[in-house]
Amino acid sequence: MTKDDITTNIQLENGSPAFAKPVLSAGVSRVLITHEESQTVMEAFLNAGFDAYSCDLLPSSGKYPERHLQMDCFEAIKLIEPDFLGMHPECTRLTVAANKYYLPKYADRFPNIHEQRAEAVEHFLKCAEALEQIGCGYIENPIGIMSRLYKKPNQIIQPYQFGHTERKSTCLWLAGLPKLKPTEIVEPDIIIHKSGRTDSRLHYETFKLPKEERRKARSKTFFGIAKAMSEQWGSYACR
Repeated sequence: MTKDDITTNIQLENGSPAFAKPVLSAGVSRVLITHEESQTVMEAFLNAGFDAYSCDLLPSSGKYPERHLQMDCFEAIKLIEPDFLGMHPECTRLTVAANKYYLPKYADRFPNIHEQRAEAVEHFLKCAEALEQIGCGYIENPIGIMSRLYKKPNQIIQPYQFGHTERKSTCLWLAGLPKLKPTEIVEPDIIIHKSGRTDSRLHYETFKLPKEERRKARSKTFFGIAKAMSEQWGSYACR
């Protein structure tokens, strides 16, 4: 039997409700978006008619908890067997934004930072292997060290190319997909500090949030980008 021939009910070990993998209608493809508790991209694909699921180690904050697998992403891939795979691996130790904290003078403040970065790199490379095996999808991350340690991204996009006034350079490594085309270019809303340094409004307004809330707010995919992904890449998931 194939994944389309049966309905599988699975009780997840972490206490999440039983997961039912439904029988698919002809022509409907299965989509999995990993590292996405917000379900923003997952919901865009679901609304476009796909059998879409999200997964994260955190519980879902989205509208479809029954379509969220709170588990390791690689276990979720085995379970879902997606036709299209989108991956948003944790970027805290991969981004170049906080490179200064790897200097020796910050060793007492961040004693495990180098080990954490090595683990993050290993995880990203495993994500790249998983994407290569599926053959259709993307990995998303901000500008960081993986452009050097893995390979340069296929493209770098900005939220202001998709109807949002934020500035956030976002790298996309693609498999079996064309580059994402801008849908609505708008003027970015930039904060200019007295020192002359510039900031996006999202970065500025979330600065004082608790660490975990700040991480969630800054990592959430913008709706305009998610919508463009589902509309422009959906047909490739059906091939």
